[in-house]
Amino acid sequence: MRNFKKAIVSLVMIIFTVALFTGCGNNSGNETQNSLEKVKKAGVLKIGLEDSFPPMEFRDSKNVLQGFDVDMANAIGEKLGVKTEFVGTEFNGIVLALKSGKFDVIISGLSIDEDRKKEIDFSEPYIENSQIIITKVENDTIKTSKDLEGKIVGVGLGTTSEKVAKELTGLKEVKKYDKTTEELQDLLIGRIDAVIVDEPVGKYYISADDKKGKYTVLNEKLTSEPMGIGFRKGDKELEEAVQRAVNELKEDGTMSKISAKWFGEDIYK
Repeated sequence: MRNFKKAIVSLVMIIFTVALFTGCGNNSGNETQNSLEKVKKAGVLKIGLEDSFPPMEFRDSKNVLQGFDVDMANAIGEKLGVKTEFVGTEFNGIVLALKSGKFDVIISGLSIDEDRKKEIDFSEPYIENSQIIITKVENDTIKTSKDLEGKIVGVGLGTTSEKVAKELTGLKEVKKYDKTTEELQDLLIGRIDAVIVDEPVGKYYISADDKKGKYTVLNEKLTSEPMGIGFRKGDKELEEAVQRAVNELKEDGTMSKISAKWFGEDIYK
């Protein structure tokens, strides 16, 4: 009888445990499936970004967040009928933060590459990006990537710039930075010889009034890597809604206006 009672208790515990884990699994799936519904219900789209990547996203002298991605994200929010909330995040941990639910999407100059596609989903590309080399204007010894042999090169920690630098042979050192502004400043004061960075950043810095005549952007493009909006795996409803919004912004000319504002040209022609 005692053994029978034990068997009944064990069976009940097994059923309870199975039901508990099944319920947890279903809730997890529903969270992803219903994220668009949650965004609309809350009236807020939370966006993860790293705020020192001009002209994509950065803070001005008054600490106001601005940039191409910021303007695009706000326009997407308007299309969805919700407010936008920007969540500052170190770029090296931005994918993990998305997966953990810290925010709904990544809009932060995020390059689409195969490693990231294993972790998250992407929108269609909204910018065709590439990695370029920046040197100090006085340095005429570096003309191409081959001239980086024996040199110290700065890259963004966790970025595709870091991956590109690792593939180059003969570098003396690859120095990693949390913020693009820091590596460009180190370049000016001579702590490093060159910076590998996304093309929009290079173009922005050589055109800014206080940076003119200080940097040289080499003609060589090291990669072709389009930028996209990042989503949690399987978050299809939100992804489709955001993609529709971006398509509409291209069609109504909003993306062209944002491009002209930050790049000085319409990249969507």
